[in-house]
Amino acid sequence: MGIVGAAVGEAVLILQQPEPPPWLAVLVPSVAVVYGVTGLMAWVRRPSSRLGFLIVVGGGVWLLAGLDNVAVPVLSAVGVVTQTLALGVIVHLLLAFPTGRLHRRAERVVVVAAYAVCLVLQVPQYLFASGGPLSIADRPQLAEMGLQAQRAAGAVVVGALAVVLVGRLRSADVGQRRVLAPLAVYGIFALLAVPVSSAIATSLFDGGGLVLPVMQLAVLALVPIAFAVSASRGGFARTADIAELGAWLGADEIARPALRRALAATLGDGSLELLFRLPGEEALVDDRGAPVSRPAPGGGRGVVGIDLAGTPVGAIVYDAEVLDSPEEIREAGRVVALAVDRERLIVQLRASRSRIAAAADDERRRIARDLHDGLQSRLVFLAVQAGTGAPPDIVRGGIEAAIDELRELVDGVMPAQLTERGLPQAVEDLADRLPTPVVLDVAGLERRLAPDVETAAYFVVCEAVVNAVKHAGSSTLAVSLQRIDGRLRIEVADRGGGGVAPGRGMRGMADRVEAVGGVLAVHSSPGVGTRIEAVIPCES
Repeated sequence: MGIVGAAVGEAVLILQQPEPPPWLAVLVPSVAVVYGVTGLMAWVRRPSSRLGFLIVVGGGVWLLAGLDNVAVPVLSAVGVVTQTLALGVIVHLLLAFPTGRLHRRAERVVVVAAYAVCLVLQVPQYLFASGGPLSIADRPQLAEMGLQAQRAAGAVVVGALAVVLVGRLRSADVGQRRVLAPLAVYGIFALLAVPVSSAIATSLFDGGGLVLPVMQLAVLALVPIAFAVSASRGGFARTADIAELGAWLGADEIARPALRRALAATLGDGSLELLFRLPGEEALVDDRGAPVSRPAPGGGRGVVGIDLAGTPVGAIVYDAEVLDSPEEIREAGRVVALAVDRERLIVQLRASRSRIAAAADDERRRIARDLHDGLQSRLVFLAVQAGTGAPPDIVRGGIEAAIDELRELVDGVMPAQLTERGLPQAVEDLADRLPTPVVLDVAGLERRLAPDVETAAYFVVCEAVVNAVKHAGSSTLAVSLQRIDGRLRIEVADRGGGGVAPGRGMRGMADRVEAVGGVLAVHSSPGVGTRIEAVIPCES
């Protein structure tokens, strides 16, 4: 690796110098190697993240700083200019973790200020140093004033850094806090360790000898390792490459993890949500089929759609601070689009069954209410009349009215014409009772269909014609029932206003048709009319 070769070359140049102790000076390029190796490992593990690149840059900065111990004047000048620049890199790493990018203006301001403190406020220390390669005057007082100003400004930057990090901790979830908190504490400790320990050693221990720089270098050398460990703890870690999703798709279906968990592990966002778009629905739904609101812009959550052959099938909702590359998420969505579409069908079936169950419960409650409020009350009243000696013709009339009411109730649940005579006669009877003329076309239904097919077809026709009478304003309706090639084709058309919006009635029809293996389509254009088509398998 280039950075290791550069470190070895720098160490060779340093070892040729008697002062400072060569073995101590060689520790600086050694720290550069730690940064370089750790950064390269992070970079290879996740090429799309800039975090590994920043750590490698930190290794380069350490190499530049180590040139201060080389006798070549030009190289030594580079070393004194960049002597404290590594501290600015640490600030940058803390605020850019885990993606390597700065998201907020406050983060960018703090990082720019940190680099300014390291570079601009370093100037008095080498311009007024005694015998330095860039010294223009031997003014130790000015150099000391510059050092104190740099330390004061550095303290302000560290304070601002702490405020920004605390804000991030407050908005993070529990898993992310377990990663961020120790990393933030150690990072701030490393930033303060060098100036604070140097000030204490200078004022109390006459410089601290050789132990102090060794301890400082050890603390700073552990910084990239701390980032590597934090990136592997799971709160922010991407634990797989997108290409590995292909292996997930080919794994044993029983043994492999759920699709959402596989995506979350691959992209490194434990809060990731996988949503689905059902046919004919605008809203996204979760895995239970319940509608989910899209995240508000600027709320810290991002959304990337998943398409299959140009058809929207779902979406990935992610933490925009953890994952800031929508194209990478879109790529993951493309890899799993087929699996998402399959899960979408399962979600659609689950939602359909839930709606059918809810509709059945509503129907049972309606029947119970009608029986209790209507027929039961009438029978109780008849019992009272019979017990008080009311005339027989009055009691008989009440009984006949109760029978008619019961017949209407039963007919609403399951029409007698349908159960006794079949689908064509039931639809014909329905058409005769409508206020709008109906043109009925029936073909291939000489033999009875399966009961579930007849029931689904009848209620689809019933719902469609009732909706047309209520809302279309058409002067005629056309109803077609045809059995062709083992399929029952149903069509209800009107020439009304058109522009039908999907609603509960349409969804109920679709649920009934899908429950018997069929499909429903609605064609509606303003000013042209509405045509509802259903195709149901009806093999004998």
